[in-house]
Amino acid sequence: MLTSRAVLAPIGAVILFLVFWEFIVWANSWPDYVMASPSDLPAAYSQYWNLFLIMGWQTLWRTVVGLVLAVVVGVLIGMAMGFSRTTRDALYPLLVGFNAIPKATLVPIVALLFVGAHDFNTVLIAFMISFFPIAVSVSIGLSTLEPEYRDILRSLGASQTTIFWKIALPKTLPEFFGALKVAVTLAFIGTNLMEIVSPHGRGLGALFDSGKTNSDYPLMFAVLIALAVLGILLYYVVVALEKIFAGWAERTPTQ
Repeated sequence: MLTSRAVLAPIGAVILFLVFWEFIVWANSWPDYVMASPSDLPAAYSQYWNLFLIMGWQTLWRTVVGLVLAVVVGVLIGMAMGFSRTTRDALYPLLVGFNAIPKATLVPIVALLFVGAHDFNTVLIAFMISFFPIAVSVSIGLSTLEPEYRDILRSLGASQTTIFWKIALPKTLPEFFGALKVAVTLAFIGTNLMEIVSPHGRGLGALFDSGKTNSDYPLMFAVLIALAVLGILLYYVVVALEKIFAGWAERTPTQ
């Protein structure tokens, strides 16, 4: 019952969204060069299906690599801040200040620093835009660990490493996966920023830019929907991992 609802509810929401979108375009009599409707998109997918496969894969693997780097670096920074108040006080202003910088302004700088390294540039921007929530969530999870647990384990001779693996890490997992769900969408934003602002003919961002240049609005909206689908798929991968590693923290939803 719960599983069927978990599948049918999002599918129903997507269908309602598409119907509402189609109705809005129809009600306003917008031509497809002003606002494409869902019924305009199948033709774009049919015409450019090979480009969607190739460029969709390019966007996906760069996003995943950037996200993996964000997880590794974010967890390490979060651990440093979570276990040391001095480190936390020192790094928080730097992290907040860096995160406040619009990443679109960093794209030209990165592109100039690493001219021609298109894959590296794209992965770097995806990493830079998505590691912050992971670092903060891990830091908060570790810094709020009850001191009684640490004192008891230390009195029993447990090392800092043992305390981390047995107590701190399991406690942090719910916060970590919550931040990872946010980081997934941010990583896609970073990937497409580089693909659009610094075009190099790769990824869905380049396909979107091509549609904009040729005033092919159905293609542009088809790219946006493809990006949304990739983001949703990666989000549910994170949800599946959360059920495996932190399913114990999930509360039974209300009816």
